[in-house]
Amino acid sequence: MSLDSDSVTQLLTDWSDGNQQALEQLLPLIYNELRHLAHHFLYRERSGHTLQTTALVHEAYLKLVDQRDPHWQNRAHFFAIAAQAMRRILIDSARKHAAQKRGGPLEKVSLDEALAISTEPNIKLLALDEALNTLAEIDPDQSRVVELRYFGGLTIEETAEVMNLSPATIKREWAMARAWLHQALSEDGSELLPADPSS
Repeated sequence: MSLDSDSVTQLLTDWSDGNQQALEQLLPLIYNELRHLAHHFLYRERSGHTLQTTALVHEAYLKLVDQRDPHWQNRAHFFAIAAQAMRRILIDSARKHAAQKRGGPLEKVSLDEALAISTEPNIKLLALDEALNTLAEIDPDQSRVVELRYFGGLTIEETAEVMNLSPATIKREWAMARAWLHQALSEDGSELLPADPSS
C-alpha cells in the first residue's frame, strides 16, 4: 500500500480529534515506513541485538498510541516523534546492556564468542546521545534538526515542515550541528557522525 502523505495527515488529524477508527486505518499505511525506520536504527546497533525490527516497531507504536491528547501536525511530525521514541528505546536498551556488562550476571562464552561480541556500537550510540543532549543545552534547534534528519530520516524539506522553519535555515542548522558533533565525537574517540542522509 503506498504511503499517501495527505491521507496519512488526514487520518492523524482525525485520530488527534479522538476518532479511534482513524487509528485502525492508519496502521496499515504507516507500518512499512515504521519498519524501515526501525531497520535504519538497528542497522547501526551491535550484532546480536536482542531487540528486533518488529519488536522495535511495536514498542514505539505502543508509545505513540499511548500518548494522551496527541496533536499530530502531519505525516512528517508523526514520523519525527516515532524516531524520537525509537531513539529512546534503543538508548535505554544500550544503557541496560552496558550495565549488565559492568556488573550484571556473568555468562560463560568461548574465546571465539568473546572475540565476536562487541559493545562498540552501544558505546557509539550512547556517545552520540550524550553529545546530542549537550548540544540541546547549547542550541535546541540544532539538536532537533539532527534528531529529525539522522534518527528520523526526514529530508531537509520535511524537517523544515516539522520545525516550521525554511529549508535554507534547516540546511544551515544541519551543517553547524554536524560540525559541532564532529568535534565533540572526535574528542571522545567515537566514530564520527555518519554521512548526511539523502535530502
